[in-house]
Amino acid sequence: MSARRSHDDQQLELFRARSGDMAARDAQDLMSWPFFSLAKSRRVAPIDFRMGEVSIRVEATVEHGMATIWDADVLIWAASQIVDARDKGLRTSRLMSATPYEILTFINRDDSARSYERLKAALDRLQSTTIVTSIRQPSERRRHRFSWINEWKERLDATGRPLGIELIVPDWFYAGVLDNALILTIDRAYFHLTGGLERWLYRLVRKHGGRQTHGWSFELPHLHLKSGSLSPLKHFAYDLRAIVQRQPLPGYRLALITDPGGRIRLTFQPTPIDPLSAGACRAPRRRAAGL
Repeated sequence: MSARRSHDDQQLELFRARSGDMAARDAQDLMSWPFFSLAKSRRVAPIDFRMGEVSIRVEATVEHGMATIWDADVLIWAASQIVDARDKGLRTSRLMSATPYEILTFINRDDSARSYERLKAALDRLQSTTIVTSIRQPSERRRHRFSWINEWKERLDATGRPLGIELIVPDWFYAGVLDNALILTIDRAYFHLTGGLERWLYRLVRKHGGRQTHGWSFELPHLHLKSGSLSPLKHFAYDLRAIVQRQPLPGYRLALITDPGGRIRLTFQPTPIDPLSAGACRAPRRRAAGL
């Protein structure tokens, strides 16, 4: 991959990712809909989701399996880099360059050789997973097909030590990141969540609950459908109850209630922010089994 590449009759300028602290940003479309496997085991079965005018099909290869919600941390890193640079008046691009250390540090991973191998495996899954969706398409009959990463490569020194990674994110993702209405800041404590379901749930709650004082609620079957999980509804509900008991989501309080119609609903409300502890939410970096 060269620093300048022809794509759709345009030249992509290389965007060098910046190090240092910056807010973590997530794409609302990725937070709202089932785009990723929530399991740590390899998933090959596709996600085939339809709700109203929204259709999503996610397909995986046997070799790599479907991109997981832990792999999506790389996309959160990319979105955070692009938005931060744009807000500072810097030129951005879909062609991005960074060191493995910079990516791993941002997403709360250590910089061991094992973490680097997991990062490369995540990039392979992001590149080989294909998505077909109607989201953000001007016509009902139009569909956009893409992979989370168009292509990527690593640069090594003469001894084989990794020097950097270059990757190209797709137009669909990049356009959404550049739209302020489609981006949300997330709590950096999100990267400490180890379960796939609780990670997915945080993103959904952050998207729909926002900072609304009175919170939000979903019926369990609706949540199950939106998760794209292969787990039966009964097991999904059991896992959800365990999460409600633990209350692991940063910034939100969960509860299960029975509405007047006898349906079980998950409710969530933002928790009061303690300004004295707001800066202490980061835990020491640790390995996550999903990346």
